[in-house]
Amino acid sequence: QAVATIARAFGMRVIAYDLYQSEEHKDTYVDLDDLFAQSDVISLHCPLFEATKGIINKKNITKMKDGVIILNTSRGPLIVEEDLVEGLESGKVGYAALDVVSVEPIDKDNPLLKAKNVLITPHIAWAPKESRARLMDIAVANLSGFLSGSVQNQVNS
Repeated sequence: QAVATIARAFGMRVIAYDLYQSEEHKDTYVDLDDLFAQSDVISLHCPLFEATKGIINKKNITKMKDGVIILNTSRGPLIVEEDLVEGLESGKVGYAALDVVSVEPIDKDNPLLKAKNVLITPHIAWAPKESRARLMDIAVANLSGFLSGSVQNQVNS
């Protein structure tokens, strides 16, 4: 939902596909084939389930607009990487930005590393300066609590 808010701020029309649709956003939902056919940018924000594994594959890429941009900051196996490479090489997929790949760390022989128009980051989309600072604050508080005998965030006793 945060990505949709940002996209709207840039004047983008936002549509979504979700198995668990909220009443609040019901006017944005379309079926998956319509999402593929209508989207200039497809941004994946879903967990990895059997139903979502390989959701970006050759068959679905053929349903997409020419030059589509695909973003994945969720789970690597949502994309069949060989099919994405083929889409990038043919131009069907204009660009891809991936923070996750099917096997991490990325294998040196992964064909995505040689594909054109792809940006790959090492699973760090979650880690802006503010998030890392918050993690450090929590770690310091936990260590201080442990040393003083007042454990923070205790999971078991």
